[in-house]
Amino acid sequence: MDSLSQHLPTLRLVLMGVFGAAAYYVAFLLRFAGSLNDAAVFVLRETVLFAVVSKVVAGAWYRLHQRTNRYVTLHDLVGLAKATTVASVGLMLCDAMFAAQATIPRSVIILDWGATLVAFGAWHGGPRVVRDALSRRKIGPGSARALIVGANDAGEALLRGIRNNPTLNYAPIGFVDDRRSRRGLLIGGVPVLGGFDDLDALIVTHQVEEVLIIAGVLPGKTVRALTDAAANGGVRVKVLPSYEQLLNENVALQPRSVAIGDLLRRPSVDLDFAQATDWLGGKTVLVTGSAGSIGSEICRQLLHLGPKRLVVLDRSETGQFFLDRELRALAKQTEVVVTLADMTDQDRLRCVFDEHRPDVVFHAAAYKHVPLMETYPGEAVKNIAAATRNLADLAEEFAAEAFVMISTDKAVNPTSVMGACKRVAEQYVQARAAGSVCRFVTVRFGNVLDSAGSVVPIFREQIAAGGPVTVTHPDMVRYFMLIPEAAQLVIQAGTMGAGGEIFVLDMGEPVRIVDLAADMIRLSGLRVGEDIEIEFSGLRPGEKLYEELYGDSEANQPTTHPKIMVAASQPLSLLEAYHNVDRLVDVSNEGRDAVLRELQSIIPMLPSGARRKRVAA
Repeated sequence: MDSLSQHLPTLRLVLMGVFGAAAYYVAFLLRFAGSLNDAAVFVLRETVLFAVVSKVVAGAWYRLHQRTNRYVTLHDLVGLAKATTVASVGLMLCDAMFAAQATIPRSVIILDWGATLVAFGAWHGGPRVVRDALSRRKIGPGSARALIVGANDAGEALLRGIRNNPTLNYAPIGFVDDRRSRRGLLIGGVPVLGGFDDLDALIVTHQVEEVLIIAGVLPGKTVRALTDAAANGGVRVKVLPSYEQLLNENVALQPRSVAIGDLLRRPSVDLDFAQATDWLGGKTVLVTGSAGSIGSEICRQLLHLGPKRLVVLDRSETGQFFLDRELRALAKQTEVVVTLADMTDQDRLRCVFDEHRPDVVFHAAAYKHVPLMETYPGEAVKNIAAATRNLADLAEEFAAEAFVMISTDKAVNPTSVMGACKRVAEQYVQARAAGSVCRFVTVRFGNVLDSAGSVVPIFREQIAAGGPVTVTHPDMVRYFMLIPEAAQLVIQAGTMGAGGEIFVLDMGEPVRIVDLAADMIRLSGLRVGEDIEIEFSGLRPGEKLYEELYGDSEANQPTTHPKIMVAASQPLSLLEAYHNVDRLVDVSNEGRDAVLRELQSIIPMLPSGARRKRVAA
């Protein structure tokens, strides 16, 4: 078998010569109406070798003998046409220079070009045509009748993926697409049957068993509507990965059920990789809070941008252990340094800066659970406000180029200790930017979907336990974004601005938490109120009903990125911001009431559940 594989290209060249000779003979038959006279036979005999040699040489030049017949594409057919044309030109040159006693009729050369193109095309494309024809007829009792959402490149790629993968036992019977111009068209022999609004009727008419969509192509609202329409028809919506995901992630071409991320998906914020690579390539980058959901994803994204060294810092020994194993498997040319440190220990942080001299700092370390910080406000002061000051001061002292702090929408008109401490940290970073050679910027965004300890994994556990699913208040809404999107925003923001900006993502419409809970119950194949109950537990200390992205004194200003804005405000002086953190640190161990009084005097906090601006749900 190995010997045959080695000689296969040569055998293909021989076969190419046979097909070329046959096409040349057919051209003579067509030219002389099927009856060759003696003169025609003489010319054919004298020049057939020229025809065969020109076709084999041209075919070898365009590597036709190395192209697989099973996966022939338009690119292969274009190469085939080029090779045939070059062969015809070569045949004319041979006729002019070497065939002294015979002249090939020009009509024969033209007919030979067409016959060769047909012969080579049938040889290369025939197996693909036969295989596709057989796959279209493969609608057996075990094949699920499926509708493909999207009469576009993604939909056509999905159709080809289904036909080429025998493990995907689907029989595509049509496409659905909202563009009326696509109705009635055929894509790979499969018709576009209607629009998204027609899905209910199409399911019944064509006995559809599953609806297939490509991950990440449709906005969340559309996926939600399609899921509801399919559920009304008693069928499931399945999601398959895009080819970009197959190339960039470790996923298999297998369908999965619709996930909550599909329903909440918004048009993504695209990272300008060229700009980010120019900024970070060849530099030493420090990421704090690297064991957390956002910090670890920032580390993964940074490895694509070519930093010379990536220093990941956290105090979680277990988290750092597993992150170390993951990043070293992903890193190609980047040195990964995993270090343990507490953000409140300035002497230890100074050692890290002195050893590694980071050019860029991404500060993701912070406490984030609102109710716990209400109970232990002194720890929030230490780990959020004081830790940010420690890190920002060291970035200035060691002449880092940029410092990017991650903040939260809870810092806007805060009702919680965590939010107020984040606002103090924002103010310090903004004040530190004045007159500094380091670009100090802040990135502010809402909740991150499916991060550790967030509402989605909590709901998932409650559903798995049989319920009830607990929601604090029926009117509570939150902004959501995906973890990779949040990490890309942080990196993109680092490339922007002159320093002192608070960047805010255009996060679209907020999501009602009770709707999120109901969606997760339905996606689990259960019914709200019958299989799983939703119960309201009441607001917890520090919680807000409606999150906001801009404070009352902040102006919304655009940037060069269409999805990133600036919350512009008048910064504090560095002396005042430094003094505010000092006041909080001085009382951080004096008890809860003392910390709350001092924090309230610096950042007035609203009562839990209060709001300044109502956000449409």
